Amino acid sequence: MAIETNADRLMADINVTPLVDVMLVLLIIFMVTAPMMMQGVDVSLPQTTSEPLKSEQEHIIITIDKDAKIFINDFEVSVDFLGEKLGRILAGRADKQVYLRADKNIPYGIVAQVMAAIQGAGVTSLGMVTEPPPNKAPKKK
Repeated sequence: MAIETNADRLMADINVTPLVDVMLVLLIIFMVTAPMMMQGVDVSLPQTTSEPLKSEQEHIIITIDKDAKIFINDFEVSVDFLGEKLGRILAGRADKQVYLRADKNIPYGIVAQVMAAIQGAGVTSLGMVTEPPPNKAPKKK
């Protein structure tokens, strides 16, 4: 007669320790790499002493980088189609406000050409984005 012991029976429980280890490693990898995935357009802005704007909604930002490439938010567009694309974006919006970020080393003629295209798209208010000087912090009210 055979006597059955606990050592002879199969274990029916799932071993979750390797799963937890893998999940923790993946979590750490994503936490480290997520900030590196944030991309934008690198622009050296002119410095002024203006106050920062407070806003509750997302604005349309036109950027001209140091290579004279033009972006609507983060999407590159040529100056020939800037007015057309901006007009389509603004068609469904009540607020026709746009902000312009231009590298401080860009020739004024390119900035003027982009501003004319923005105005031709029906923008009612155009704001200029600048940086405060490094030695002065913005005043808090």
